[in-house]
Amino acid sequence: MFGFIFCNLVVQAQEPDSTILSYEEYLINILNYHPVAKRANLKLELADLEWLSAKGNLDPTIDADWNQKSFDDKRYYRIFRNRLRVPTKYGVAFVAGYENTEGIFLNPEDKTDKFGLWNIGIEVDILQGLLVNERRIALDQASVMQDMALNQQQILLNELLYTASEAYLEWQKFFYIQSVLLENEVLAAAYLENTKQSFFGGEKTAMDTLEAFILLQDAVSLTNYNDLELQNSRQMLENFLWFNELPLELQITTKPDDYQREMFTVTDVRNIRELARTNPLILEKINKQSLYELELRLKREKLKPKLKAKINPLIATNNNLIPRYNASDYKLGFEFSMPLFLRSERADVKMGEIKIQDGALDIQNKQNELLNKIESNLLKQVILRDQVALVAQNVEGYKQLLDGENEKFFFGESSVFLLNKRQEKYIDGRIKLIELNLKLNSVLLKYLYFINDLIRNGD
Repeated sequence: MFGFIFCNLVVQAQEPDSTILSYEEYLINILNYHPVAKRANLKLELADLEWLSAKGNLDPTIDADWNQKSFDDKRYYRIFRNRLRVPTKYGVAFVAGYENTEGIFLNPEDKTDKFGLWNIGIEVDILQGLLVNERRIALDQASVMQDMALNQQQILLNELLYTASEAYLEWQKFFYIQSVLLENEVLAAAYLENTKQSFFGGEKTAMDTLEAFILLQDAVSLTNYNDLELQNSRQMLENFLWFNELPLELQITTKPDDYQREMFTVTDVRNIRELARTNPLILEKINKQSLYELELRLKREKLKPKLKAKINPLIATNNNLIPRYNASDYKLGFEFSMPLFLRSERADVKMGEIKIQDGALDIQNKQNELLNKIESNLLKQVILRDQVALVAQNVEGYKQLLDGENEKFFFGESSVFLLNKRQEKYIDGRIKLIELNLKLNSVLLKYLYFINDLIRNGD
């Protein structure tokens, strides 16, 4: 639907009627087509792949080995072995295998009968790695990284929509100020024409005519300057408009929403401490803290000695391939290792603890900063709403004074100077009202940015 709206702009550019680009349509376009929005979605895909990679550490593996040596018409040896290993997220792995060997110079410990030998067993990390190991930590980290990816996606989208919304507000401001300045220019031109007629009728002096002319020149200058700002703001807005991977150009007849409309829906203020805690910028830091804690668990585990036990019952077969088990037939082994000083391991643990302390302090500081910003923003909302109401009343008053001065000027009871002062107040008041309305919208925008609610406003 949005693509049709923008394609329609090209057709309507030749028509006198203008096209409104509403704020909602603008955000929908950004969320659907902007490259940064698409990048944000890639974060989730990468996190899913990290999870898949971590699960790969638990994939069963099978390996086989075959060696044979023949020399001088003699078979020195032929050795065939294969093994299936099924790891778990704990320090336990299940193994099964088969070996078949023959040869006149075969190592006696490798010798099997012609039917070969089966084994089924278990490998256990008794000390280091039993409950905490690389496989389990990798799974936990991948789970945290999925949450982190979601928060990073929210951060990217929140930043994108905030910056894009600021550009929209700038466009609104200069667009509607331009309409006021054009009206100012029309009024100044009318005063000049009226003054000329009065001058030819002997009611006004040449000084009055010169003053009216200068006022018109000033009005034209203000309009031209604002027009330049309007063009710049329109170009900034175009940075966020895309469709089917192509940038869009905003047509000259397109105009924004009415500046008096509050574009941002602010729901009832919840517990602001909870708002500060659930901001994705804070949640991402909490995610990183969780990753540091998982790393520290693994580092502490490495302070333990390594002790692995391997138990493999051996199973032979007969001519009918029927398994023949004997409790006295087995392989049993232990592996032990431990650094004598553990200097590297102890240093790693200490660095991990410091990293966690640093992260906790950073989270506490950022939460407090965000909390203060939210409280300050809520206060600004109240003040700006009062200011908007007050200035709106003043503008009505300025309009009545200007109309009265116009009537007096028409009957020759006023001067260009007084009329200009009334007009200045009226025009300045209208511009200030536009700026205050958009400043209020800007403050509401920042509040939604702080609480990560911009995406909901764009839906």
